[in-house]
Amino acid sequence: MSHELIVLTAGGTGGHVFPAEALAAELLSRGYELVLITDKRGQAYGGTLGQITTHRISAGGIAGRGIGARVRSVLELGAGFLQARSILSRLKPVAVVGFGGYASVPAMLAASTLKIPSALHEQNAVLGRANRLLAAKASRIATCYGDVKNLAPALKKKVAQTGMPVRPAIVASKDAAYPEIGETGPLRLLVLGGSQGARILSEVVPAALARLPDSLRHRIEISQQCRPEDLEAVRAAYEGTGIKADLQSFFQDVPDRLAAAHLVIARSGASTVGELTVLGRPSILVPYPHAIDDHQTANAHAVDEAGGGWLIPQPAFTPDSLAARLESLFSLPGSLTRAAACAKATGVPDAAKRLADLVASLASNNEVAP
Repeated sequence: MSHELIVLTAGGTGGHVFPAEALAAELLSRGYELVLITDKRGQAYGGTLGQITTHRISAGGIAGRGIGARVRSVLELGAGFLQARSILSRLKPVAVVGFGGYASVPAMLAASTLKIPSALHEQNAVLGRANRLLAAKASRIATCYGDVKNLAPALKKKVAQTGMPVRPAIVASKDAAYPEIGETGPLRLLVLGGSQGARILSEVVPAALARLPDSLRHRIEISQQCRPEDLEAVRAAYEGTGIKADLQSFFQDVPDRLAAAHLVIARSGASTVGELTVLGRPSILVPYPHAIDDHQTANAHAVDEAGGGWLIPQPAFTPDSLAARLESLFSLPGSLTRAAACAKATGVPDAAKRLADLVASLASNNEVAP
């Protein structure tokens, strides 16, 4: 067992925070001491991250902002760098691990100047802007995909494909068999749109299901996450359709609902894709079209190309096109069973362990980027 200190730095969306949470649990189980450095925005974290000492520093995003906001962000990043450097100088960690997003930039830059071994984790199939800035300075780069866009060829020698660490509750359900689809039994759909739901899903899915033939529509059991302001409209859309609908703005039991689902309709953020592949559930993925660098489309392409699901770009995601796709899939359930198997074949249930192994090796070898 080790009593060495490792610093994690993350912030922003669940795509950055969930893998940090999973790695934290694995490293704590190995006896490491942990500290989290994040930015001053947002709420206190729960779970494992909420149990470790947290330092909040200045940081600010630059992409997609006006000149004035960019200048303020650069000043915030500069202040954060000085704060992070002071913290790391005092703590003397054996390694620093960054999970992308601008909240991780100051601590990762500070680690580089202090010659502390560091690792980046990239969750998406496109190297994020913050990680692009940091990649040359990191000792190692952990990825979820074999091919990551915007990664300079000269840096590929630093890369280890560890996969996407997912929540322990997902890993605990990884052996749940894909539910059999009978000729007359229920057809269970799960619709997820990120932490706050997605309006396009709330508009299109009920209208598409209403277009299905009676023989299929009356078998549908749907769990759908909606934005709070959309709940009543979606509830009204399902009235009179004969569809059993459970609508909530937030599901506390996503792992159980994923395990029970015959098909998932969702955005293609890193955490969602990671969980779908670990559990082995087929999906229709509708990438968020305004994501910086369009990383959700790259994530969805990877699933589609592996045979684990179907990418539908948002402009093509209409009630008619979705109804036709659902009728085809539910009429030929073997295609869903095959997609479930293909999705599972790409999942990495031990990604947190693999990432922890990489970090532990980095720390023990005292490996610093050239």
